[in-house]
Amino acid sequence: MDNLQADTTQIAVTRSGKGGSIRPDVASWPVILGFLLPALILYLIFVIYPIVLSIRYSFFDWNGLGPLTDWVGLVNYIEAFSDPLFLEALKHNIIIIILSLLLQIPFALAMALLISRNLKGEGLFRVMYFAPYILSEVVTGVVWRQIYRPSGVFDVMLASIGAGGLSKEWLANPNIALYSLFIVISWKFFGFHMVLMLAGLQQIPKELEEATAVDGATYWQGLRHVTLPLLGPTIRVSVFLSIIGALQLFDLVWVMTKGGPVNSTSTMATYLVDWAFRRSQFGYASAVSVIVFGLSLIVALLYQRFVLRRDIEGAIS
Repeated sequence: MDNLQADTTQIAVTRSGKGGSIRPDVASWPVILGFLLPALILYLIFVIYPIVLSIRYSFFDWNGLGPLTDWVGLVNYIEAFSDPLFLEALKHNIIIIILSLLLQIPFALAMALLISRNLKGEGLFRVMYFAPYILSEVVTGVVWRQIYRPSGVFDVMLASIGAGGLSKEWLANPNIALYSLFIVISWKFFGFHMVLMLAGLQQIPKELEEATAVDGATYWQGLRHVTLPLLGPTIRVSVFLSIIGALQLFDLVWVMTKGGPVNSTSTMATYLVDWAFRRSQFGYASAVSVIVFGLSLIVALLYQRFVLRRDIEGAIS
């Protein structure tokens, strides 16, 4: 028994006297580091090291082949923010963010609320709506490019309901190409947000809904004053993931339009790849990658500081 207590003491998690916080015993740190070290090494090699290299390359005029000799300082960053094409690509990312927050997430929330009300065939709906999310972006882009082609499935469907006059060059018209692309983005990622909402709804005790009904509240009153406030943390996480995903959007755009026509669907990521691999301006492209990383990091930190802070503190406490 004494030996068991001694062994337990070696790896015990003790509670500090102030604040009741939990801290590992000193003897358990080698075990903790042993488990963390492999993941930490991979993180340093595949995340931190490329970021550091990109920052270094961004200060050079470099074609990706020769040595780093032509130091240009902040010129690449100044040129990026002075290029109308980069600013237009940034604007497209912002448009996708706004559309996602106004259309995609509210629709996902509405469908989650509908399915969660003991809808017949609930499991089928979950699988059907979540299935597009597990498809790769390349497969999704190729399939939808065929759907959008002239006289393709989309045009045939419009003609079958008597709306053939609405047929357009969905991916070739600069005025509507970005919005056609957003439909594909919503189709693919809507199910992911819906599943998140469903998981959040399942954490809300049914007793609260029953109590509001007993008190005479209507469904909409219960939804406004009970369900949505309790679902707030899930909604905020979904919004955060949507914003970060829109800032880094690349795969679907590149497969379907490559940023065209006439840069009408370009994003910061497609702009970056175009300058790196088509024009061999790796120094300038590295500067753009650092800008994308910086914007994503700033958004993440600000969102965590002003939006997610209360949820994180509540979870820890």
